[in-house]
Amino acid sequence: MFSIVYSPFIFAQSQGHERVVAPSVGKPESEGAKIVSGFTFKPLNFAPPKVDRVVLENGMIVYLLEDHGLPLFHITARIRTGAVYEPPEKAGLASLTGYVMRSGGSISMPADKMNETLEFMAASVETSIDRESGSTSLSTLKKDIDEGLKIFADVLMHPAFPEDKIRMRKDEVIESIRRENDNPTQIAHREFRKILYDSRHPYSRKAEGTLESIGKITRDDVVAFHRKFFYPNNIILGVSGDFRKDELIKKLSEAFAGWKKGDIHLPEVPKVEKRFERSVHYVYKDINQANVIMGHLGIHRKSPDYFPVMMMNFILGGGSFTARIPGRIRSDEGLAYSAFSAFQTSRDIGMFFVSCQTKLESTNRAISIALEELDKIRKTLIDNEELSLAKETFMNQFVFRFTTSASIVAQKVDIEYEDLPLNYLETYLENVQAVTREDIQRVAKKYLHPDEIKILVVGNREKFDKPLDSFGKVNVIELK
Repeated sequence: MFSIVYSPFIFAQSQGHERVVAPSVGKPESEGAKIVSGFTFKPLNFAPPKVDRVVLENGMIVYLLEDHGLPLFHITARIRTGAVYEPPEKAGLASLTGYVMRSGGSISMPADKMNETLEFMAASVETSIDRESGSTSLSTLKKDIDEGLKIFADVLMHPAFPEDKIRMRKDEVIESIRRENDNPTQIAHREFRKILYDSRHPYSRKAEGTLESIGKITRDDVVAFHRKFFYPNNIILGVSGDFRKDELIKKLSEAFAGWKKGDIHLPEVPKVEKRFERSVHYVYKDINQANVIMGHLGIHRKSPDYFPVMMMNFILGGGSFTARIPGRIRSDEGLAYSAFSAFQTSRDIGMFFVSCQTKLESTNRAISIALEELDKIRKTLIDNEELSLAKETFMNQFVFRFTTSASIVAQKVDIEYEDLPLNYLETYLENVQAVTREDIQRVAKKYLHPDEIKILVVGNREKFDKPLDSFGKVNVIELK
C-alpha cells in the first residue's frame, strides 16, 4: 500500500540530536563518512499536513488539500471494486473494464474527441481496475478545472464501452498472455501465486485473465460490471492543487449532479485457506540464470503486527543491500545482483516471499542461505544497532511521503479505502518507536515458516550446483 523511498543517507537520532549515518552499516567508515557522521541536527519533529475530509450529499467521500504554489490541479478516485469480484470463468473482466472506460470515451464524447480535448489542455485522464480496487485520475491546469472535471465525471459515470475498443484491448491482452512464457520472472510470479493460493480463490489468478477467459467476455459483461460497482457512495476522491475548498465542493456537486447513490452488494470473496507445508516446484527454461521465489502466506493489511512485521522484513531482506539476505547472497558471496524479501499485504492474507536471480551453478546455495537467514532471525534476537537503523530509516523516510500535495491526499484516500484508523499518519512514528527487539523475534517466529516454505525455481536444473530434491520432492510444472 505504502511505498518506501530510499535515500543515500539516513538521518538518525542520537542523544536528543540527529546524526547522519552512511548506508553501509557495519563496514569501515571512510574519512568523509567520519566527518559527516559528526554532524548534529535538532531531533526530528514532523507532523503530517492537515487534509480536509467532507462527504457529499451523494455519499462520495472527498479529501481536499489546497496547494497554491503552482496553477495545477489533480484529482483521483478510488472505487471499491476489483478482479476479486469477477466470475472466475471470465477472469480479466475487471481489468478490461478499467482500461476501456478511458480508451473507449464516454457516451457524450467519443474517444478521439476526448483525446483531442485533453491533449489541447495538456491534461490527462486515466482509469484502471486491479486486483482489489479501481482508480480514475485527472491532472490539469487550474484554468481548465471545469472542463477537466466534466470529462473526469463523464468517464466515471457514462463510459461508452464501444465494441471496437473492447475488441482491440482484448487482442492486446491476448498477445501479452501469449508472450508471457518468454519472461522467466513473469513465469515465476504467475506460477508461485497458483502454488500459494487455492485454485478457487481469486488471489490465485492473474488479474489480466487467461486466453480462454478473455475470449468469453462480452460487451454486456463489461457494461454490467461497471454498473455493479460505480456509484458515488462507493467512491473516495482525493483532490489537491490550486483551488478554494468551498468553490471546489460546489464544482464537484455540479459535475456529479444526478448521480444517485446505489445499493452496493460486494460479492463474497472466499477466505484464504491457511496452509503451511513444504513443497518444491520446478519450471524448465533454457536460460543462464535461475529465477528463485520462495515463501508462504503472510499477513493482512490490518494486522496488529503490521509495524513489527515490516521492520522485521526490512532487517531480513527488504531494506537495502545491507539487509541480511541480500547482504549474504549478493555482497558477501556474489551469487546474485538482486536478492530481497517482501511482505505483500492484501485485504485478506497476503504473501511473504524471498526472490533472487542467481547463476545456475549457485541455485542451491542461494536457496540455502535464504533459509538459514529465515531460521536465524526466528531463533536469535536482533542486535540494537539493527533495530535502531530500521527505526531511524522508517521514521526519516516517513517525511518523504509528503513531498507533494497529491501524494499526501493519496495516502489519506488509501487509509480510508483500507479501513485503517483515520489518524494512521498521526500515530505512525509512535507505532514505529514502540517496536522492540522482542517484537521482531516474536513476529519472526509467528509469521516465518522456513520448514514449511514453498520453493519455486525457473531454470535449467541440469546445471544446478545440487539437485533441487535436497529440499524435498520436486513437482515439475509444464508450461502451456
